[in-house]
Amino acid sequence: MKIFYWNVNKKKISLCVWIFYLIPSLLSSSVYGAQNIELSSSDLVLVTVNLQRILEQMNLVQTSLTNEDNTRAFEHAYISHSIIFPSIKDKLKEIDQNSTDRLESLLIDLPIMVRSSSQMSEIGTNNIIQIKDILNDINSAILDPNSSGYNSTISSTIIVLLNDTSKFYQLSNFGNSKKPSSLVDYENAMGMADISHMLYKNISNAFDDSKQKELESFFGDLKNSLLSKSDIQSITVLIKALETNLAENESDTQSNDSLRPYFANIKNLLSDIDAAIRNDSDYSSAEKYATTAYLDNFEYVEAPLEKVDPILMKNLELMMREQLRELLKNSQQSEAIVLLNNITTNLSKAANLLNINYENLETSATAGYLIPLRENTQLNNLSDITELSKGFGTYSGIKKGFGDSTDSEKTGVMIDIDSIRIKLVDLLQKYKEGKNDEAFMAARSAYLDSYERIEVPLRPINPDYTLDMEIKFAELRNLIQQHQPYPTVEAKVVEIRSGLDESERLVTGTGTLAPSLAFSTSFSIIFREGLESALIIGAILTYLEASRNPHYKKHVYLGIVISIIATVITWFIAQFVIDITGASKDLIEAIAGISAVAVLFWVSFWILNKVETKKWIEFVKAKVWQATTTGSVMVFSMLSFFTVYREGFETVLFYQAMLSFAKNMEIFVFLGLVLGLAVILSVLFIIRKLGKKLPLRVLFGLTMGIGAYMSIAFIGNAIREFQEIGYISTTHLFGIIPRLEINLATMTGIHPTLETTIAQILLLSVYLAGSLYILIMQPRKKKLAETSRKSMANLKDGEKR
Repeated sequence: MKIFYWNVNKKKISLCVWIFYLIPSLLSSSVYGAQNIELSSSDLVLVTVNLQRILEQMNLVQTSLTNEDNTRAFEHAYISHSIIFPSIKDKLKEIDQNSTDRLESLLIDLPIMVRSSSQMSEIGTNNIIQIKDILNDINSAILDPNSSGYNSTISSTIIVLLNDTSKFYQLSNFGNSKKPSSLVDYENAMGMADISHMLYKNISNAFDDSKQKELESFFGDLKNSLLSKSDIQSITVLIKALETNLAENESDTQSNDSLRPYFANIKNLLSDIDAAIRNDSDYSSAEKYATTAYLDNFEYVEAPLEKVDPILMKNLELMMREQLRELLKNSQQSEAIVLLNNITTNLSKAANLLNINYENLETSATAGYLIPLRENTQLNNLSDITELSKGFGTYSGIKKGFGDSTDSEKTGVMIDIDSIRIKLVDLLQKYKEGKNDEAFMAARSAYLDSYERIEVPLRPINPDYTLDMEIKFAELRNLIQQHQPYPTVEAKVVEIRSGLDESERLVTGTGTLAPSLAFSTSFSIIFREGLESALIIGAILTYLEASRNPHYKKHVYLGIVISIIATVITWFIAQFVIDITGASKDLIEAIAGISAVAVLFWVSFWILNKVETKKWIEFVKAKVWQATTTGSVMVFSMLSFFTVYREGFETVLFYQAMLSFAKNMEIFVFLGLVLGLAVILSVLFIIRKLGKKLPLRVLFGLTMGIGAYMSIAFIGNAIREFQEIGYISTTHLFGIIPRLEINLATMTGIHPTLETTIAQILLLSVYLAGSLYILIMQPRKKKLAETSRKSMANLKDGEKR
């Protein structure tokens, strides 16, 4: 025993690290006094880790002896017997008393044999082999590669061993030339890394191909870094990367246990379907079972399955959601039975990939699984939102860009969205009437028969948004099942309606016509609002020059600068007010749209009354004359300020309304704004050079027409927003009014509903009537009045003569 103490003192730093690791193990160990007990998951990891530590120490003993270095061989042998084995001795006895006693005896003898080199021949080698055999036998007894927890246990073991690697390498002082190095600690670091890599190979099939390549690369880099004796920071970074990836897999494996009830339910429901169509030809019940199997069970399996085999997930989704239900609807017994067998085969494969034994699944309540749902009992089964939310960030398929879909996919999405909208209107009506079951079935159909098809092209573009919509539909079904108040259900429908628009935008993209309209509308807004300001400012500056009062110009410019700053502040205030009101986004957009329509209507007809150049010049002269006669510089600043700020305020209102509809086209709105400002500056320059030669009648007539177009577009969108939030009823006119893709529809305000169409037709009629009166009837009346006055004057002149 003196030999042992001498070596402990000599290498106390090396042994301290083992003690550091094993204190938690010793504290967690306890004697149950029972043989062949089943270990808890924490005890299983504890035992497995220390068995692997001893195995690697045996490998290091053999390597040292091969290199004829008995000193290092002794140290590795001593660590196994005196430090590692005691930490799991009691647990090993619970597993196998005889093997543990034999192992202890061999571990005690080994250091003595190593120190006595004469004995370390064939007997010593045989001793090491026996130790390894016992360790492997125990390892096999406690670990079943086919068990659901196997991957998790190995992952946890590897993480601990990698932590050993980091600590030992740090103690070895390799990579730090300022301190003496320890070869034993370095060998321990290398050994822990090797055993970790070997264990990983046993569970590598639990990772997808890309993750396997990544992990192999990290293990390879770690070994090369250890061999080249890199700095500890480099080693730590690689170990952290490995631990992170393994921890993710461990978490996934543990979470797979929660999938068992869903596989059990599906298995039972498929059996119900088979019995229903074989024995009773009850296709109605069979279809209900199929819907429940997919919607209330397979939906929760999709995300984790997609991680390991996205193709299998899509195939099963298609078979269960569409093909099986279609065959049952058409009462195609033989085809349905063949498909059921195919689904079962693929489900078994999926379950095995997720470490679940599908064939041995129990489906009874006593097994702890969900009771398979039958008939109307599905109304008592709420969707598990937490389980669905685990799918965020799991998509691993081919990614696509915004609007990167085929024409047929875009058309299909538009058709499905129209179908969902009709079902949502029907759903709310049924729920209001107290027909909860019918409302629930409408909610199911809206998702299962329509939005599920939208998910196919949508998921590669934005998988997380797709899942978010899936959750919203699930929440809607839950609210209906819980008999929540009508306003609560309606609010969720409003969320879904808004999401439908965004879903369509993601799939269809912006197109070409809608961005052109966004650009031209933006240009028109800034041009028409800036034109009046430019005309007044230009007239003021021209008049000041003509009247030899140029010293007032700086005050005009000051008012312009202040008004621009005030307009920018107004924009941010408007955004702030919208954010703090607490009102729904759709309601804000609707109110902004109606406000914009009112202002556009008034401004358009005001401008229309100013189309005569003569009247316009008189208007400007009156303003300027008033300012010059007062002699106050503030009058000029205030005149220019209110002239520009009034238009700036209207511009803020119009852009707020337009941007709420021009989704994903903001760049085109910005370009229209920039070009509009450039044209306004050009107009101002022309006014100053040409004065009244500018074709104001044409310009005002054009801006009036653009204003009318924007008013009609805004009123259509505003009414639709009021419909979306339930303030106005919705009467769909699909097939009667053109169904434009979402971006083009919002830029024109044309939506296939009776209410939006009537509002636009009424507003258009008012514009046409007003234009007819102001441009044709009013001039004719004035002309007739002037002709009448001339005739009367001529008649009076004739009488005088």
